[in-house]
Amino acid sequence: MPTATWNGRTIASSDDTVVVDGNHYFPAAALDASLVKASDTVSVCGWKGACSYMTLVVDGKENKDAVWFYAEPKEAAAQIKGRVAFWKGVEVR
Repeated sequence: MPTATWNGRTIASSDDTVVVDGNHYFPAAALDASLVKASDTVSVCGWKGACSYMTLVVDGKENKDAVWFYAEPKEAAAQIKGRVAFWKGVEVR
């Protein structure tokens, strides 16, 4: 089962991931919401659309914008709607 961890904690775990561009997109419900806080950061991908971010907070340490998601992805990326992905040192196995 794919699992995302950072700073010794499991952030998300699910058998239902979608891999796009080498990244596992986990169902949003698989994310431990107690470990994230909102971020104002937004970026744009040419084929996926507008990307929003969340910051991980684990045992007092923050990993700014380490979680990302596409709230309204473009049609070509519809399979990642309602899902989150990770970077910035978050390990997915």
